[in-house]
Amino acid sequence: MTIAQANLLKTIPSRVDTNITLGMIKADKVGPQHLQAIKDLTLFNDEKISDWLDISVKTFRSYKKPHSIIKARIKEHAVMALSLIKHGIEVFGTNENFATWLEKENFFFDKKAPIEFMDTHSGIKFIDDRLTGIEYGDNA
Repeated sequence: MTIAQANLLKTIPSRVDTNITLGMIKADKVGPQHLQAIKDLTLFNDEKISDWLDISVKTFRSYKKPHSIIKARIKEHAVMALSLIKHGIEVFGTNENFATWLEKENFFFDKKAPIEFMDTHSGIKFIDDRLTGIEYGDNA
């Protein structure tokens, strides 16, 4: 993790928090660097990430460029995803371990992989809640 990534993650809540997310968006504190951070902190390709964000790969790539104007719903999804990624790294120790868990079928997700729920805010919150459960001893 680079210093820039570490500094950016310091501004991201460690749990999915809609109040903080909304505050960051309204204060215009979310930009291309947040979308680039998702790419840098995960093992997933542009296609997978753009699918989570419900945008085309071309749009995702253009949003990562400096001075891009990003829609509020994309900013919101990006911050929530980054919060989840930060929480996942805290729980599993590395982004690789977290990515492995995300891609494995899981009982708590109706035997689907948690990553399949990354495309909605409620799905991200559900994954985040499972991570909290793991922290407190639930098996997952």
